[in-house]
Amino acid sequence: MNDNENSSFRTVRGYQLANQQEGQLTPAMEDYLEMAYRLCLQNEYTRVGKLSELLNVKPPSASKMIFKLANLGFLEYDRYEIILLTEKGRELGAYLLRRHNTVEEFLKLIGCANPLEEAELIEHSLSPSTVRDLNDLLEFFSSNAEARSAYEAYRAGKGK
Repeated sequence: MNDNENSSFRTVRGYQLANQQEGQLTPAMEDYLEMAYRLCLQNEYTRVGKLSELLNVKPPSASKMIFKLANLGFLEYDRYEIILLTEKGRELGAYLLRRHNTVEEFLKLIGCANPLEEAELIEHSLSPSTVRDLNDLLEFFSSNAEARSAYEAYRAGKGK
């Protein structure tokens, strides 16, 4: 390898830091925004206590993150602990939920034993183009019963 090929490699943390410098949210921020979006789909708003409960974090931790997301323009938050999504928050929240669902469905397709947990672990590292590619693959298998059956037979033949 020459020096130019090596310059694009980073540690996971290095990629995260580069993304933060570009204004992208951290994986934790994405998790909070995705969950807030899920909850706001039901009632138009949510509360810190509900968010902290579903994310299994303490309310003060949730409050800190909500404050950060509000400062970035994704949420509105008041002293009564009511959380509302801004238009920017709704748009990104919808994408984050679609991304999560796509990754989880892909993992189910390939026979993953714990698709929810693994989706949570890997979804943050995928680019929008990779998510689109995974969606294309899922749509292909969904609309192509013969291909899906052939894939499932192949997997079964390998003893999986």
